[in-house]
Amino acid sequence: MKTDLEITQQATSKPIKDISNALGIKDSEINLYGNDIAKIELSLLERLKDKKDGKLILVTAITPTPSGEGKTTISIGLTDGLQAIGKKVVSALREPSLGPVLGMKGGATGGGRAQINPREKINLHFTGDLHAVSTAHNFLSAAIDNHLHFGNKLNLDETRIVWPRTLDLNDRSLRNITTDYRKDNFIITAASEIMAILALATGYDDLRRRLNDILIAYDKDGNEVYASSLNVTDSLVILLKEALKPNLVQTLEHAPVFVHGGPFANIAHGCNSVLATNMALKLGDYVVTEAGFGADLGAEKFLNIKMRMLNKHPNVIVLVATLRALRYHGFEDEGKSNIEALRKGLSNITRHANNIKRFGIPYIIAINHFFNDDKEEVELLISWAKENNHPVSFVDSFLEGSKGAIDLANKVVELAEKKTNFKYTYELKDDLYAKVDKIARQIYGANGVKYSKEAKEKLDLLNKKYAHLPVCIAKTPLSFSNMAKKRGSIYEFDLSISDARVSRGAGFVVVLTKGIITMPGLPEVPNAEKMFIDDKGKIKGRL
Repeated sequence: MKTDLEITQQATSKPIKDISNALGIKDSEINLYGNDIAKIELSLLERLKDKKDGKLILVTAITPTPSGEGKTTISIGLTDGLQAIGKKVVSALREPSLGPVLGMKGGATGGGRAQINPREKINLHFTGDLHAVSTAHNFLSAAIDNHLHFGNKLNLDETRIVWPRTLDLNDRSLRNITTDYRKDNFIITAASEIMAILALATGYDDLRRRLNDILIAYDKDGNEVYASSLNVTDSLVILLKEALKPNLVQTLEHAPVFVHGGPFANIAHGCNSVLATNMALKLGDYVVTEAGFGADLGAEKFLNIKMRMLNKHPNVIVLVATLRALRYHGFEDEGKSNIEALRKGLSNITRHANNIKRFGIPYIIAINHFFNDDKEEVELLISWAKENNHPVSFVDSFLEGSKGAIDLANKVVELAEKKTNFKYTYELKDDLYAKVDKIARQIYGANGVKYSKEAKEKLDLLNKKYAHLPVCIAKTPLSFSNMAKKRGSIYEFDLSISDARVSRGAGFVVVLTKGIITMPGLPEVPNAEKMFIDDKGKIKGRL
């Protein structure tokens, strides 16, 4: 069988200008990055502001195994499937981070016959968006230390500078460092507040406002100090000028895809940019987007943070699962067929499905089907879905492309015509403790929430000024709890909170659970050891 990389290398892409023209994008609204990538000017949104939005479809997943369950593959397959049945469809996905690409998971551009191209460019440096975010973030760090060097007129407390440094790589050695001026730390770029800001900004003025609002430190009297005090915000906007424009690429079957913004869902809000989403909604009758990791993380934040800021909601939610993941949540670790493990693992998909019901959005379970899936396990899953009135579709887009997603596409179109009764998990008038408690109990299934002394002290302070903001809980993606080894969903636990901080520019309060790390490390054998390049510049292996 060909590798994902070989499939994309042998595929024939259309000129990206043909893709943009078919969408109705004017030549003056595109900036070409070669023949296969384009950035789209923000002026398009002004031109189409009165056009009715298309139907929004959110793709999420059950709690994943460490290698993922094919959410992006299903998103791309569904996009191709909708196009194959004659629908005008656009997809809006996140940009890959080099951390996972070189670390554990590898690329993030789909798999098999359900991929986007140019795979190599997208998974590597693409259009430089993540580098622009890293540069802007680190320049702000440099400006802080430069201010300290030249006399500290703002009276900054060197022990309470809360703005870290960033790098788009996994490097555990940088989690805690000492500079010439102070103790500091690095986070991965996908966890940067500037990444979140880029993904939430609605234009250059909004980008500037959000960057100005970043909390960088406290002064020696305990007052908050914002990025605006350093007078470098316009330089940050200039560094991010091109990065703010959404990127347009295509699937192997030439369906249009925006790939823009890349915050992680475990340590950030996990959604692609609002600009790309809005462009897709104006250009397509159906828009397929995704949110990172499982529905307890990405979908919860998509619905409670991103959709609240946009004053929108999806028309359909697609919940992706695999038999492998369900067995994993039944404590089968070797990837072998095990009917009893599958029965136990159904507790995980049950909680996710019930959570989605609570939001009041029509949904369907999409099983990412493998050619070697056990027939008895497939029958058990079908019976479970029927008994519990869960609509389900088996998707073979990995092997068959659009053909393998026709059933899902038709069912999604039907569901998109149904009425929604969208409800948030919490109201903005709730205080921060109430918001965390509602997510913990309603989404995670926790008995309650326990706070460390430090977390409680910080939340008490934040509650006085930022109680009106949404909360973004940073948590392991491998469990409903904050304990990665707790699989399934049938267990008792209290959610343990260790820290809290405000992402003032992004517009939410980050609440960190015990054990969460914002700068990942590499595994013992990273994916980087499984990729190669020959003397002609052709890349091979796992990229």
